[in-house]
Amino acid sequence: MGPHGWGHGNVLFGPGPGPRWMGMGGLGRVRRGHIRTLLLTTLDEGPGHGYELMQRLEERTGGMWRPSPGSVYPTLQQLEDEGLVRSEERDGKRVYEITEAGRAEAQARAERGGPAWAGDPEGRPGTAALREAVGQLHMAARQVAGAGQEEQVERAVAVLAEARKKLYQILAE
Repeated sequence: MGPHGWGHGNVLFGPGPGPRWMGMGGLGRVRRGHIRTLLLTTLDEGPGHGYELMQRLEERTGGMWRPSPGSVYPTLQQLEDEGLVRSEERDGKRVYEITEAGRAEAQARAERGGPAWAGDPEGRPGTAALREAVGQLHMAARQVAGAGQEEQVERAVAVLAEARKKLYQILAE
């Protein structure tokens, strides 16, 4: 099992065969940002096609939750567009595999604390989405820093400085 292994007591599912929240009435509906985290963590265990990933998630939740194709496939496509997963055709099926950037994102999400479905600790709507956007921005900046040419890194610094100014302008309104 990988560093986010299901049986290792990780932040998503806790120790043992089922998730921590099973005694609290089950998961119910899962928000898209949480599906991202759950898919990344599942792919960190090994590659799989969409249906296989849905089965793994259902098994990991003790049958309490099974994601729909309408939530899984668009999320996988988004993760692929962001470079967090890659896919290839194998035996007539599209098989997804986590990338190093995806592993880093899964780890960052785990380190932010709490299970993937935890709400905002302050109870303020939108702050979880803001944290996720900042995490995605951080990953993009790290990729530019690691793979970009000097001129690209300088342009990225300018973009981030402009973004910071605009955020402060929002507060000043």
